[in-house]
Amino acid sequence: MSTIQTSSALRVARVDLTTTNNTTLYTVPNRYDSIVESIIVSEDSGNADTINVTITDADSAVFNLFKVKSISANGTVELLSRDLLLTAGDILKVQAATANRLHVVASITEIPS
Repeated sequence: MSTIQTSSALRVARVDLTTTNNTTLYTVPNRYDSIVESIIVSEDSGNADTINVTITDADSAVFNLFKVKSISANGTVELLSRDLLLTAGDILKVQAATANRLHVVASITEIPS
């Protein structure tokens, strides 16, 4: 009997929110599931701000993960307390209330589905 070997891939997604537009941080590739292990937000302008984090699924439905989440001046926040599972086609998006204040970094493991 043969065994099919599958391997996971580690990814880092990062974005500097230079606008207040809803910005794609990460899209799950076709034929993969993804585990988001960490979403870190850092404020670097010395001014408090807020962030929205959403998932848009393959049917274009939008799900709020964080709505107007406060980030303190010069602060860094880990948003996740547990892993977040995403499926093929899911889009993780972030939006800052003010441009040029927030950086977002996500650590992700992609697993063939």
